[in-house]
Amino acid sequence: MRRGYRQERIGVEIKKIISDMLLREIKDPRLADGMVSITDVEVTRDGSYAKVFLTVYANEEDTEAKARALEGLEHCKGLIKREIGQRMDLRRVPELLFEIDNSFEYGQRMDALIEKAVKNDEK
Repeated sequence: MRRGYRQERIGVEIKKIISDMLLREIKDPRLADGMVSITDVEVTRDGSYAKVFLTVYANEEDTEAKARALEGLEHCKGLIKREIGQRMDLRRVPELLFEIDNSFEYGQRMDALIEKAVKNDEK
């Protein structure tokens, strides 16, 4: 279902706030294992929940970096919600749900498969 304009704007603003906090304020060691990037925020129609999608760029050997990043963000959830409440004029700050966005890895895998298919076709 298509998101409304208001939900889209709230999502964009929440994304900016969390990204800014990751750069400047949040110093959780679990987030230092790899670069964490907020890719999207989807706000429900009633504004009670915001699903925050994140990508963790880490070494391929470090498979636990994503889990640690989620733990770190869950630990900082109260601080993040407080900051959102201070920076935005909302009646109610949405509950944050953090989720890993695997679209980057999926895209890399598809690129590799396409490249392999093109090389096989050239032979």
